[in-house]
Amino acid sequence: MHDHAHAHTGLRGAGNRRLLAVSLSLTATVMLVQVVGALLSGSLALLADAAHMFTDSSALVVALIASAVAARPADDRRTFGYQRAEVFGALVNAIILIVLMAVVAVQGVTRLIDPGEVEVAGPLMLIVAVVGLLANAFAMWLLSSAQKTSINVRGAYLEVLGDLIGSAMVIIAAIVIVTTGWMPADAIASLLIAVMILPRAVSLLREVFSVLAESAPKGTAIREIRAHLQGYAGVVGVHDVHVWQLTRGAPVFTAHVTVDPAVLAAGGAAPLLQELQGCLADHFDVAHSTFQLEPADRAECEARHA
Repeated sequence: MHDHAHAHTGLRGAGNRRLLAVSLSLTATVMLVQVVGALLSGSLALLADAAHMFTDSSALVVALIASAVAARPADDRRTFGYQRAEVFGALVNAIILIVLMAVVAVQGVTRLIDPGEVEVAGPLMLIVAVVGLLANAFAMWLLSSAQKTSINVRGAYLEVLGDLIGSAMVIIAAIVIVTTGWMPADAIASLLIAVMILPRAVSLLREVFSVLAESAPKGTAIREIRAHLQGYAGVVGVHDVHVWQLTRGAPVFTAHVTVDPAVLAAGGAAPLLQELQGCLADHFDVAHSTFQLEPADRAECEARHA
């Protein structure tokens, strides 16, 4: 017997798209300010941070498109809908981050090896970096709640977090230049920004591959779930358990449950299903579950003839 409980969380609804759109507007605006500031001040770190924000703007566009696609309803061909679009959007974001890291690193090392006669306007660099820091802090605040339930929004959140840290590094480099006149601080800050990108990209890639490999969601204790289900009256055993996730915050659970034949004969299948699904929804935050109920004597017979 099969039964399903569908989640209606609205994770990929208009609310998340609005947040991503606002973040995109902020990121794109600050990026333009940083590009102009980098050209006027001669700061590689500011230009690296601007390039970082340009990448984030592109990633946010991908995130918006993926979020809109994921909101499309399920059909006969894609029975789970388009929720995986968010995962592919996050994959694109991670790849962009890695490419950016390589470009910034090469430019930073090049300037350290051959600095030439580069003069960086520290005061202008400092002002622009502070503007970027404030804008990124506001964008992070906007995304902080939604990123807990959407892998797509989390990708954007991590990028904004990286931008904020990058702006902080540029501020420190600018202060060093203003107070001491030591120009290599600018190139060092650009390299630190590049190094900072790597763990973010790896973390996002790891989560994407976990979803695509249909691994159990992080923190899901299969043994604990099985033991909990076996505690219900009439349940003899639980086997063929599978747990995966369509995207962050959308876990799926299936299992075969062997039941005391007397419970089924007494018409207890429907109440038991309701209890089992309620158990997963209330205790393990799994709203989409499928159970196949089997009489215990049948399961034992199948085991003997297997």
